[in-house]
Amino acid sequence: MRLAVSLQVVLLLFLSSRAVSLSFPLEVEQLPTITSHTSGPVIVLPYDNTVTIKCEARGNPPPEYRWTKDDLDFIPPKPPIIKSDQLEKDGTFVLQNKSLGRFQGKYRCFASNKLGTAMTEAIELIVPSMPKFPKETIEPLIVEEGEPFVLKCNPPEGVPPRKIHWMSTGLQHIEQDERVSTGTDGSLYFSHALQKDSREDYCCFADFVRIRTIVQKTAVAVKVEPWTPDYESLDSSTVTLPTRTPRLLLPSGVQTERVLVKGTELQLECIPGGYPIPKIEWMKMGDNLSTRAKLDNFGKLLTIAAVEERDEGKYMCLAKSPAGQAVHYFDVIVEEPPRWLSAPPESHLNVIGSDVHIKCSVSGNPQPDIVWRKNGHIFEDDLLNNKRVLDDTLMLHNALPEDSGVYQCEASNRHGGVLANINVMVMNMAPLILTKAYQEYAVIRNENVSMYCRVFGSPPPTVSWAKNQTPETIEGERFRTLYNGALQISSTEKEDSGEYICVADNSEGKSYITAVLAVKDPTHIVNGPQDMQVISGTTAQLTCQAEYDRSLQDSFEVVWIKDGERIPLSLEEPSRYVVGDGMLQIMNVNLGDEGMYTCTARTRLDVDNVTALLTVLDVPDAPQNVVVTELKDPRNISLHWEPGSDHNSSVIEFVVEYEESQWEPGKWKELHKVPGNQATAELALHGHLNYQFRVYAVNAVGPGPPSEPTERYKTPPAAPDRNPENVKIQGHLPHQMDIGWDPLLPVEQNGPGLEYKVSYRKLDVDDTWTEHMVKRHSFVVRNTSTFIPYEIKIQSRNSHGWGPEPKTVTGYSGEDVPTAAPRDIAVELMNTTVLKVSWTPVPPATVRGHLRGYHVHWLRKRSFLNPDKILDERQTLSFPGKRTHAIVPVLQPYSEYMLTVNVFNKKGNGPSSDPVTFNTPEGVPEQVPILTTSNAQKDSVRLVWGPPLVANGILIGYLLQYHLINETTMEVLNTRKMNIAGPDTTHWQLEGLEEGSRYLFHLSACTRAGCGPPLAQESSTGTSARHVCTVSFPHSFPGSTTHLPPLVPGLLNISSYVSDTYAKISWTAREEQQDSQLYVAYMNDRDGTWHISGPLNTSQSFHIIDGLNPGTVYTVRLMEKTLFNNASIFEDVIQTQVTGVAGQQRSVSTKGWFIGTMCAVALLTLIILTVCFMRRNKGGKYAGMPPPGRQDMLAMDKVKEKEDLHPEEVSQAINEDNFCEYSDGDEKPLRGSLCSLNGDDAVSRDSLVDYADGGGEFSEDGSFIGEYSGHKQEGPVTESNGFGPVTA
Repeated sequence: MRLAVSLQVVLLLFLSSRAVSLSFPLEVEQLPTITSHTSGPVIVLPYDNTVTIKCEARGNPPPEYRWTKDDLDFIPPKPPIIKSDQLEKDGTFVLQNKSLGRFQGKYRCFASNKLGTAMTEAIELIVPSMPKFPKETIEPLIVEEGEPFVLKCNPPEGVPPRKIHWMSTGLQHIEQDERVSTGTDGSLYFSHALQKDSREDYCCFADFVRIRTIVQKTAVAVKVEPWTPDYESLDSSTVTLPTRTPRLLLPSGVQTERVLVKGTELQLECIPGGYPIPKIEWMKMGDNLSTRAKLDNFGKLLTIAAVEERDEGKYMCLAKSPAGQAVHYFDVIVEEPPRWLSAPPESHLNVIGSDVHIKCSVSGNPQPDIVWRKNGHIFEDDLLNNKRVLDDTLMLHNALPEDSGVYQCEASNRHGGVLANINVMVMNMAPLILTKAYQEYAVIRNENVSMYCRVFGSPPPTVSWAKNQTPETIEGERFRTLYNGALQISSTEKEDSGEYICVADNSEGKSYITAVLAVKDPTHIVNGPQDMQVISGTTAQLTCQAEYDRSLQDSFEVVWIKDGERIPLSLEEPSRYVVGDGMLQIMNVNLGDEGMYTCTARTRLDVDNVTALLTVLDVPDAPQNVVVTELKDPRNISLHWEPGSDHNSSVIEFVVEYEESQWEPGKWKELHKVPGNQATAELALHGHLNYQFRVYAVNAVGPGPPSEPTERYKTPPAAPDRNPENVKIQGHLPHQMDIGWDPLLPVEQNGPGLEYKVSYRKLDVDDTWTEHMVKRHSFVVRNTSTFIPYEIKIQSRNSHGWGPEPKTVTGYSGEDVPTAAPRDIAVELMNTTVLKVSWTPVPPATVRGHLRGYHVHWLRKRSFLNPDKILDERQTLSFPGKRTHAIVPVLQPYSEYMLTVNVFNKKGNGPSSDPVTFNTPEGVPEQVPILTTSNAQKDSVRLVWGPPLVANGILIGYLLQYHLINETTMEVLNTRKMNIAGPDTTHWQLEGLEEGSRYLFHLSACTRAGCGPPLAQESSTGTSARHVCTVSFPHSFPGSTTHLPPLVPGLLNISSYVSDTYAKISWTAREEQQDSQLYVAYMNDRDGTWHISGPLNTSQSFHIIDGLNPGTVYTVRLMEKTLFNNASIFEDVIQTQVTGVAGQQRSVSTKGWFIGTMCAVALLTLIILTVCFMRRNKGGKYAGMPPPGRQDMLAMDKVKEKEDLHPEEVSQAINEDNFCEYSDGDEKPLRGSLCSLNGDDAVSRDSLVDYADGGGEFSEDGSFIGEYSGHKQEGPVTESNGFGPVTA
């Protein structure tokens, strides 16, 4: 028990029975165990500088080492002969190559600690001497011709392998054959002697390969005496050698016994002598020769590699010839060194009082002798203590702790031996759990995991597992406790995460340990690379986006692999590979980038792969071996070639090019195309040229490089193959005809001396052709009649003949201006602005050329609205072709016109027709410019408007339509209309309306021709606490390019002055807006390009835009920011003046009727404001009025409410730049109204009064630039163009 208590060990227990086999971990206290040692024999070679004898063992405490040599303690000599500094550390020592002979012998290593001793088998150290032949004098060998003889070598022993060579002193090999051969013993055997065998320098050389040594035997001389027959009457030239009965030169005797170790090579050799040369036959008595048997040296040597027991038996070799035969028998015996039948005995852990049985099961031939040792000492029977050895079994009955130790079983026979060290521990101990506590395990979901619980105990403990402090043992088909105590969980789930407890229990006690399991989400590539094709030279992008458990982020990486090799990614040097944002980019792709690309996303626990094929497309390679083959005609050839690689994109076509050395040497031109599946082309060539050809292929990527040019191919001259084309006949002058054509190209001339024959005659008049030969490609026929048809043809010719018969072309001689004017001009008014005019065409002969069409000219002489003013407004329209009428648009109503018509051709215009005078009738007026509602009572509303700017006739009155609107659905409930007589009427009090209702008003101006387009305005009838005033303007004034500006936050009196090349934009800033910044931008509406100023200070009050083009329309913006994001605080459209006409246009403000209307509106507004002011003083603020700080919010809320209920109407109202009204009641703001939050009629008072008083400006060209000043209005307002609340 004292030994058991002293064992502070950690041993891995394989649970089986009371006596179990042990595996000893390196780090625990344990008996010594030999882990590595040198296997004998060790042969020391001459060139080995050192010899290392190795012995390593493990044990705890660490073992100490000692050696024996030839069963005696080995005390190493002092250095430097033996390097023993590691002797105590691991038992290994090193011998230097000096004086090694005295260290030859058999060594054993013993490794010991306080628990026992382990030992190795014998390690034999062999120090061979250098091989050499003895010095000797060899007498010459004299043999008779025909007799066999042997030259002995007797090579010295040495380190195998050994090779024998027979050579002359001049190092020429002795020729060997069936008659002469070297035996395995090294001797040279001659089946019979011939006179040519006589020589004095037969040398035997022994080659020891491992020690790189060759030794030479003293040369021996051989003299062959010729054979002489007994009778001398025979002619010596016909004498033949007498036959010799076969006999075996090797081996001697009749029978030989050969004992071999299993696994070595069997060699049986029979070398015969005799004449003629005997043949050798081999057989195995009572059996067939093994299929593994091989015959060498002309059948004299039988070899069987790795001999086995079945190869045992009697073998016979038979030497046969016509002179007889000889026989030799071999008894082959195969023996075997000791070996373990299954495995060496295993170490044991036994409970005190148990029986220990160690069986040493070995086999061998002869039967091995077994020796038992304990801790390196011979073990003998101890019957008193029940310790016995029965042959191959050692038994310990009722074992005690002192029986612990290292037991050795050594089995040996004459061929070798085996030794086993068996560690036997006899003890009782409570379970010791050796696995680290709170070991953390991580596993990927759905994979298997094993949590270890290594224990030691005697008797062997039982191991069980529980989870999360629960006493119940884990059960289920996914949970299994392995033989080594580990818990294996199959197909893990996220719920398996947590703490697990391993419990080890035996009769001596119980132990616990906790393990922690974390189940992780698997790594998964959600967007992997796809097979793709990419064009060479472009960039390939392969995507690889993966999901993984974030707790594994520190080990996560994405690796790209191409064709099994990792793609190098350099951060220091420029690389074509760029990885980032889940993508691999390959810059400037080439054909070498083609292959299989694998994206590998991995963590320390798992990995996911996706592979894609990248195919690189490139232009085709150049065709090869282009060959010219002549067909029947020298000018018709066939071209053949071998296509190159298409680089993954099928060839669409092949293009044949040519180059000729006469006209344009070095310039390649396209000649022919063939489909991509064709590798031949038949070509028709021009004559008198020296060609060479090349071919290139075209695929979807593009054209590839051309092939190498062919050899030159010269064609013979010939007549032209075609005549000129594109013959043109023109008449630049009235009495001549110009003829031109496209000449033949130089390569089309087919020979020298090219010229053209020009033939012409009058069409249907002359039968005879007039002909001229010219070398240029034009000809002029003079003194022709004006515009006469001709027939013309052009034919080519060279020194070798005429071209084909030419085609005839028809043309005309020169033109002249027409001589007649259209007659019978008649006009028909289709409406007030459109006229139909008709005429009688001129005679064709008077046109004197190709009729181009007719011009219609008209002059507006005066307007009947201002008959005293003479106008000079001229216009012209052209009507092509032959026609007798035309439609003239865009006439002005109620005007007097004069009209003429003339014909024209290429040369010019003919005379004008007699003028026709006509009058246009009255038209409908344009839209009234302004419409306001005010003084809304319970059942009446007052309407005020201005007359139309353009009446298009005599104004007779107005048409008023008014519609009752459902304020919830915005539907029309009732419609009424009335005529208001009198052209000077500009206001009307409409009675009979419903109280508290919404109305939509449409007002149109009327002439005798009808009523013009209406202007709309909304309003509501009043209640006792309600006062409403609204105003409506059209989107723009007719004839003006300037729009009404919106109210501007913080800027007052925004205006512009426009000249021909510049514009001045002016403004007034409020006090709180002083020293702020704004920007002025303008755009030429023709090109759409914006120009923007630098930041401007609002206090400077104006900005000059210079460098404008005269007569051009511009859009101007004032902005708080430099971005064009519709955040402008002012936008206007202006038109620059035309140079020299400034001041000619009358301002709208000079018209009396407009000034009168504005004055009436201002007076009416002033009365309404007075009434509103008086009522407010009596009753205070209107019901529902918000506190001053919330007025702007109320305005925005109402606008938003309006937009939500009727988005289309609100959008339309904003686009029309109308004003809106505001009521302090519960009703929603009206469409297009401007809301006065404090109940005052601020808009009507300020805007209309300022308008009437001249607050609105008119530019020099009559455009309206005015603004609505806010200096009288202190409350917030909401603009109709969609801007937010501002303070004016």
